[in-house]
Amino acid sequence: MTEWRGIPRTDIPWFPTIDAEKCIGCRECISICKNGVLAFDEAIRKSKVVNPYNCVVECRTCARLCPAEAIGFPDATWFNEFITEKLAARGKP
Repeated sequence: MTEWRGIPRTDIPWFPTIDAEKCIGCRECISICKNGVLAFDEAIRKSKVVNPYNCVVECRTCARLCPAEAIGFPDATWFNEFITEKLAARGKP
């Protein structure tokens, strides 16, 4: 995906972050995400974000299903305001 609602995908800071302290290395997030956003780092035995802009904007499935609650996304209120401003700047509702 190169654009989302007319906004270049690389201009949208929507992708997961992984708290390495909480990650238990179960790989559940990797098996859930079919977009190659995540990979397993064998050296540290934890998941990591490798292709952040492959993440589907507003998808939080990996975070919802993480048994360790180690995955986070941008704050929803902040993100909605950010997108509203981007769309307004493009002259779209």
